[in-house]
Amino acid sequence: MFVVIPAVDLKGGKVVRLVQGDERKVTVELDNPLEVARMWVEKGARVLHVIDLDGAFRGSLRHEDTILRIKRELDVEVQVGGGIRDVETAKRLISIGLDRVIIGTLAVENVEAVRRLAERYPRKIMIAIDSKKGRVVVKGWKEGTKFTPVELAGIYDDLEVSFLYTNVDIEGLVKGVVADNIKEIVENINSPVYVAGGIASVDDIRLIKETGAKGVIVGSALYTGRIRLEEALKLEEIGDWDENRRRLEEVE
Repeated sequence: MFVVIPAVDLKGGKVVRLVQGDERKVTVELDNPLEVARMWVEKGARVLHVIDLDGAFRGSLRHEDTILRIKRELDVEVQVGGGIRDVETAKRLISIGLDRVIIGTLAVENVEAVRRLAERYPRKIMIAIDSKKGRVVVKGWKEGTKFTPVELAGIYDDLEVSFLYTNVDIEGLVKGVVADNIKEIVENINSPVYVAGGIASVDDIRLIKETGAKGVIVGSALYTGRIRLEEALKLEEIGDWDENRRRLEEVE
């Protein structure tokens, strides 16, 4: 199974794209997040990656109502991140129907709590591995940690979680991916790995798929027209995706 996931990043009530996570460097700004999300679903997206950037920068969700409207009104899986800094917020989002919650800062600061959360909600927790100059960064990518991406993943890899690897060094630049970094992550992690950062072409998506990653989150390249979603979706393994979703529904 491989899936192409459009990013819907929320800031100030709008959908935006930033360069390397710098809130001062906005390259795209669109009104009406619900309609932007609807556009991607109508073009064939099966999953949306919705990030509350204000939540990531300020430490708590700011766009929860918008996120819930997207989930309620569109026939699509939604994974959400940004500002989920406590277990209760994660539980609430899962309980009201979000398909996956993305945990970053909390996964570094409170390992035991996040492990218990993942044990309680198998396949509902995605651990963010945001890498800058080879080290994991947190709190809206503003603070460094001691962990390498592989070290952080190793803390959770025995659980039923997935991982989101973002190369912050190239995020938003739309200049291509660093394949060796992705391969290192995928080859050292047993759980599913999804990739974000730097994607500039369908060839980049194809390269990511060839590393063994389970999916890719595409943002700036879609919004600037460098990639047509319809073309990128041809790389999805539709039969495997549908079969996997059916099996998960049977288990749940």
